[in-house]
Amino acid sequence: MKKTTVDLKPEEVSDIIQMALSDHVSFANIEKLYGLKESQVVRLMRSNLKTGSYRAWRKRVHEFGTRREFYK
Repeated sequence: MKKTTVDLKPEEVSDIIQMALSDHVSFANIEKLYGLKESQVVRLMRSNLKTGSYRAWRKRVHEFGTRREFYK
């Protein structure tokens, strides 16, 4: 079931943010559980994190992604 970020309950948003911040949960896993694509998760993170936290998260995801074949 595909969802939009508008359809999410506050506790679901919180869960998705925690999962996205984790280095052990991929975007594919988030999509399986919540039906959100990577771009939707990125948008959700951008709108819910402080600017510095968002930039640090994106940098970490990018750096890990270039070192490992399958990451986020």
